[in-house]
Amino acid sequence: MLSVFVFLPAVGALLIATLPRHRTADARWIALFFSAITFILGIVIFARLDHAAEGYQLVDHFEWIRAGDTGFAVQYVLGVDGLSAPLVLLTGLLGLASVLVSWRIELRVKEYFAWLLLLETSVAGVFTSLDLIQFFFFWELELLPMYMLISIWGSGRPRYSAMKFLLFTMAGSALMLAGFLVLGLQAGTFDIAALTANPPAEALVPLSIVFWLIIAAFLVKLPVFPVHTWLPDAHTDAPTAVSVMLAGVLLKMGGYGILRIVLPILPGEAQDFRVILAAIAAFSVIYGAILTLQQRDLKRLVAYSSVSHMGYVLLGVSAMGAAGLSGAALQMFSHGVITGLLFIVVGVMYDRTHTRQISDMSGLLHQMPLLGLVAIIAGFAALGLPALSGFVAEFAVFAGSLQAHPAATIISVFGVVLAAGYILWAVQRVFTGPADERWSGLGDATEWYELAAMAAMLVFIIGVGVYPRLLTDVVELGIEPIALIVQAAA
Repeated sequence: MLSVFVFLPAVGALLIATLPRHRTADARWIALFFSAITFILGIVIFARLDHAAEGYQLVDHFEWIRAGDTGFAVQYVLGVDGLSAPLVLLTGLLGLASVLVSWRIELRVKEYFAWLLLLETSVAGVFTSLDLIQFFFFWELELLPMYMLISIWGSGRPRYSAMKFLLFTMAGSALMLAGFLVLGLQAGTFDIAALTANPPAEALVPLSIVFWLIIAAFLVKLPVFPVHTWLPDAHTDAPTAVSVMLAGVLLKMGGYGILRIVLPILPGEAQDFRVILAAIAAFSVIYGAILTLQQRDLKRLVAYSSVSHMGYVLLGVSAMGAAGLSGAALQMFSHGVITGLLFIVVGVMYDRTHTRQISDMSGLLHQMPLLGLVAIIAGFAALGLPALSGFVAEFAVFAGSLQAHPAATIISVFGVVLAAGYILWAVQRVFTGPADERWSGLGDATEWYELAAMAAMLVFIIGVGVYPRLLTDVVELGIEPIALIVQAAA
């Protein structure tokens, strides 16, 4: 089932690429069909996870590459647990939403939807791979569709932003590959489960160096200060659907890599550097929030807020306890849905107003009551209002990190205050106040594809906020084994 989930979008991409020129319009419906089936499979995988079973489930496995007679092999291994199952669900949800909000794309339609589906396959592969080399393969595969989607269908300075994204990610990937090779050669296997069961005690180079080689790539992708500068440019110039995927699932690859690979395989080194990670996290939360307060472009505002909110993921990780790690995993899912919805709202508004400048807007709630309501709910979720998913995730992070890092946690809590400032200011400036005659002819979000994308996201934001156990029980299933390994190394 997992192999079908991972490669089904790629099959759709291949089918779209082979469409004759006179059937270009069919690309939308083919992409919608394959992304919808993938989303349904994501729901099935999430629902089928056995809460009583230990280890990875729904495993697909065979030997992929063997290095001669040395017995050294690279495996094709896919599996899910409580950590990856929510991200599998998130990938399916945002993949479908991205296709829906791309319905108006007119430029090179076949290519666009083919690259978008290939991007979904690469992200799904990252979240399900259980071999380091296979993980690296999917990690790198994601770069190609992202570069093409931003550089061709982006706005502003798309080639500059796409290249900046590419260079930052590839620099981190080179370090990560070096670290993977050191671990694999030392242990004689790249199997993540085997490396987790028997973490290396020594290697060709000090394990502390290996730790920073690997985590550097994940910190770039997360991203945190000072390797965050590629993100606002990429978001600002990317089309709406790409921003949804970038904020919703691509950033989560960084947090997932830390939880899946760094902590269980290098637990001693993670404990040694946890104070540094907490300091980076707290600084990123506050620094990202301050930069967000200065933004006057709606899309850059949401982009910079991601730097701040992903700092909470690193803060939860630095606590090295079950509560903090669960909070980090919850924050990844919650941020993915909330920020994805915010980018959809900004995209729908831009389609109608042709501007993202906050100073150009006011009183839009009069012309766009439905879109305004969705924006307000998403904004309140982003600032952590109770009964919405953002509150559940942030509270779990703070509860888990307070005892381990009281100073960093208190500083990070102030980030919630700053978040309330920039969210409420943006909502007040854009949607409230008297009606502006300049926008009297605007229409609300009434297209079926826009409504479907926003409704799907709202279901998860409100559902997890009202009944967190929909997610927390599953997350704890995957986090507890990692927490035990890390705490045993303390």
